[in-house]
Amino acid sequence: MNKKSTRGAPAAALPWSDRPWTKHYGPGVPADLKLPKGSLVDLVDASVRRFGAKTALEFFGATTSYRELGIQISRAAAGLKNLGVKAGDRVALVLPNCPQHVIAFHAVLRLGAVVVEHNPLYTDRELRHQFEDHGAVVAIVWDKAVDRVLQLPADVGLRSVVSVELIPAMPLGKRLALRLPLPAARSARAALAAGKPAARVGHTGRTVLPWRRLFDAGALKRRHPRPVPEDLAVLQYTSGTTGAPKGAMLTHANLQANAAQGRAWVPGLKDGRETVYAVLPMFHAYGLTLCMTFALSIGARLVLFPKFDVDLVLKAHRKSPATFLPAVPPIYDRLAAAAAREGVSLEGIRFSISGAMNLPASTVATWEKATGGYLVEGYGLTETSPISVGNPFGPSRKPGTVGVPFPLTDIRVVDPQNVRIDRAPGEAGELLIRGPQVFAGYWKRPQETEEALLEGGWFRTGDIVSVDKDHFVTIRDRIKELIITGGFNVSPTEVEGVLAEYPGVAEVSVVGLPRQGGGEDVVAAVVAAPGSTIDTAALQEFARGHLAAYKVPRRVVVLDVLPRSLIGKVLRREIQDMLVAG
Repeated sequence: MNKKSTRGAPAAALPWSDRPWTKHYGPGVPADLKLPKGSLVDLVDASVRRFGAKTALEFFGATTSYRELGIQISRAAAGLKNLGVKAGDRVALVLPNCPQHVIAFHAVLRLGAVVVEHNPLYTDRELRHQFEDHGAVVAIVWDKAVDRVLQLPADVGLRSVVSVELIPAMPLGKRLALRLPLPAARSARAALAAGKPAARVGHTGRTVLPWRRLFDAGALKRRHPRPVPEDLAVLQYTSGTTGAPKGAMLTHANLQANAAQGRAWVPGLKDGRETVYAVLPMFHAYGLTLCMTFALSIGARLVLFPKFDVDLVLKAHRKSPATFLPAVPPIYDRLAAAAAREGVSLEGIRFSISGAMNLPASTVATWEKATGGYLVEGYGLTETSPISVGNPFGPSRKPGTVGVPFPLTDIRVVDPQNVRIDRAPGEAGELLIRGPQVFAGYWKRPQETEEALLEGGWFRTGDIVSVDKDHFVTIRDRIKELIITGGFNVSPTEVEGVLAEYPGVAEVSVVGLPRQGGGEDVVAAVVAAPGSTIDTAALQEFARGHLAAYKVPRRVVVLDVLPRSLIGKVLRREIQDMLVAG
């Protein structure tokens, strides 16, 4: 492949260079946008000043005001500073959605340090890969995951672990109920807490201290240096286009821009009067932007759920009704069905945005009938902070498409083999995106950064799309072979590496098969070594010990051989077709 021809700017004027899609924006959405100056520290400080007495966070009914949130962020930052955290250091967060997650996230940024988000359900193996890559000096960890983090080898650079308990963040009545000697209380307590205090010192000599100890240092001094917009704010791990997870570098400017773009996209929102539900995990790029930054930027009440639970959401909705709900299609389906069954009204949820997988028309119809509001589909990637394209909240939306580019966002549709050649409207090609939300590159991976970020700031998404006459984007296929399951990206290569370690497996290929209602199932095709047989259930159990639950194959199929190309490459597409055909 000719390097110059595939990485250069377009040879001629772009067919959509004047952003004609802006005429399809919803009522009140600006064609242009003036981005806020400053960092995410300034974003939070502005909300603390504007909405001080209003509720910022709600967790099982316990509330935190914006003024209290600002104080706790400052004190947690001072505690981290005493642990030696300085500008540029990486601090790992291994937390579910909880008030401590929001406080820790913004406390790290206040020091000019970098947040690295992790799924708290990751296995030792998955955490080790990422910690070896980013070299965090401090980790703030859910107490149920502390033992896994302490098992990391000494050479990853981790010095201190802060153990976070969720139960102390709940209201007194809820805490007392969890102490009752009843099976239901014991089960709920076990799901939320480790059940034993974390050790003070790990086997590698790392210090372990409880979350509350961070606050002993008092508030951070006012004159502490602040980060600037171009500084790195977050390392968000993604499988990107191929291979093992990579750290996408998101700057303060990237995340500020995407929060502002999201705010402009929904002009019907009222600052200081909205209630946003964080049912999406904030360790995922989608939840991070729409909950951690966007919600706080508009002074919303952010209702936090440690995991999606229909009963918990409906109970919260009775007390603090949601007005804005970002989620994925299965969540909308389950909530609508449960609300109808239990007689709970969902009216008042005016705006809902779906991402990560295809949004069925039936889901839209059911949800909009139940709420009286809009449900639209958007599109984005971790590398675009994440949202870059969305359907308008208004009559111009087009179900079945992912919408049009956000304000200040440009797109191109190009020949995947030669990105200098632009496809005409209506023709399929690879989607390129340019805008202030596009990431700074992959952490410590200059070659992969060069391949992803082209001249002129264009990011190669790896997705094949077409754009209709009105410039609405439809996703057609993916060049990359990532599997999207439950809104999460799964790298087939990573899963294959684990399954290949199981005794008796000679070859393995992992693919995604379409799931009814949207998304995909992870499915493994394996070939047994000569003289061996494979117990598929045992193989799945083996995978559970090394992979997060959503990465474990839902199905394992034993084949005699894997189809290969003339050069010996396993043909995943043929395997997918074979398995779909049964």
